[in-house]
Amino acid sequence: GSRKKLIELIKKDNINVIAIGNGTASRESEQFVSDTIKQLKDEDGITVNYVIVSEAGASVYSASELATKEYPNLNVSLRGAISIARRLQDPLAEFVKIDPKAIGIGQYQHDVNQKELSEELTNVVEDAVNEVGVDVNTATPSLLSYVSGINSTIAKNIVEYRDENGKYTERKQLLKVPKLGKTAYTQCAGFIRVPNGKNPLEITAVHPESYEAAEKLLDNIGFNKNDLLDKEKLSTIRQKLSQIDINKKAEE
Repeated sequence: GSRKKLIELIKKDNINVIAIGNGTASRESEQFVSDTIKQLKDEDGITVNYVIVSEAGASVYSASELATKEYPNLNVSLRGAISIARRLQDPLAEFVKIDPKAIGIGQYQHDVNQKELSEELTNVVEDAVNEVGVDVNTATPSLLSYVSGINSTIAKNIVEYRDENGKYTERKQLLKVPKLGKTAYTQCAGFIRVPNGKNPLEITAVHPESYEAAEKLLDNIGFNKNDLLDKEKLSTIRQKLSQIDINKKAEE
């Protein structure tokens, strides 16, 4: 009966990948899913894959205040299932919703100064988020609040502005967000990413203040900013940049 139901759901929603948590009964679930998708392939020619996903802290998230706000009409087990699926789609965006202590850092976490531990863990999360960069058109308020210069209120306002006005097309639009002033913009802009934006530099770590210099540098090595979207040209750009004399070029 379970197999029949799973096949029905796969066909109904055109599922092409299934996320399986690595916790209790993970191996049994994997065996069941594996057998089911093999049957689907043999009988209907439908290809479905599966991936084992870390479910660390999923139960903490599913019973949290944030999960209650995100899914007020669902019970905790369904919220946990959604969290596991989303970890496959965008791991960073999902893991930042959980207190790092709940992700499982061992028993010794209780034996150290709790204030210092919290500060250290928050710093690590902030460093990770800022290094990877945040897609402003898909990010949750939880993820945005870890970006330098953005607090939880501004993070909510960024998402609300997106919901009301549609997708962001350039970083400059952030200046229209309530409570996000020039100082906060200067701090956060380089960590924000705008895929398919007006300027290809919006998906890089280049800060808007340096766009002009970046374009001059590209021009200097025989390229322009639109070449950044071409994978083949991008590898050539990287190669050429690695060969330049940085000090001399910086002076220019």
